[in-house]
Amino acid sequence: MDAMDFFHLSAGKWRSQRATHHLPFKRSETGESDIQVETLDANHPEIIELCQYHQIDPSLSVGGSRVQWLGTMAWDRENDENHQGKTIFAIVPDGDNPRAGKLLRERGYAEIMPVVGLFHLDDEDGLVLTTEYETMSSIERFWFASPNMRLRTSTVKRFGGFSTASFCSETRIETSVEASNPKEVTSQQKPDVLAKRQFYSVLGW
Repeated sequence: MDAMDFFHLSAGKWRSQRATHHLPFKRSETGESDIQVETLDANHPEIIELCQYHQIDPSLSVGGSRVQWLGTMAWDRENDENHQGKTIFAIVPDGDNPRAGKLLRERGYAEIMPVVGLFHLDDEDGLVLTTEYETMSSIERFWFASPNMRLRTSTVKRFGGFSTASFCSETRIETSVEASNPKEVTSQQKPDVLAKRQFYSVLGW
């Protein structure tokens, strides 16, 4: 598996359940969101534009994703919080290793700004993203417990120590109509997973 394989498997609609631990306050907060993931080819105009913005040759990218989300958190104040947005990712693998490289973002995880992070796939095919910002850094890890359930952990470290740690379980609620090879994805699914997906209409990010 390489990074684009991981993004192809992530294409579709997902329901995310999140628990965020605010470490300095020793408090935890829960939330949920709906996420839409679309796979973008390397020649997609938004991938080319993102590469050009970061001054990276677009021909080095193998593609990426467009991600949109709408969510709520337990501590939200009525009409005063907005957990809605979208971002574009572009993957630029190392020349000799398609399992590692740069991940270009239109919008960062810890700060709302364009940023370039590093990615690699670990020995268990989990996608690990490391991003350095001006005042903080973040580490995220994504992995599939099954084809229709993805898990995610993230930590944010500011000057002086860690500030938040989050865990998300993300369940597919609809497969992507633009998945590049749906037969290949289906062939990897066990019969009981497929049965559950039919029962829920369609399950799994």
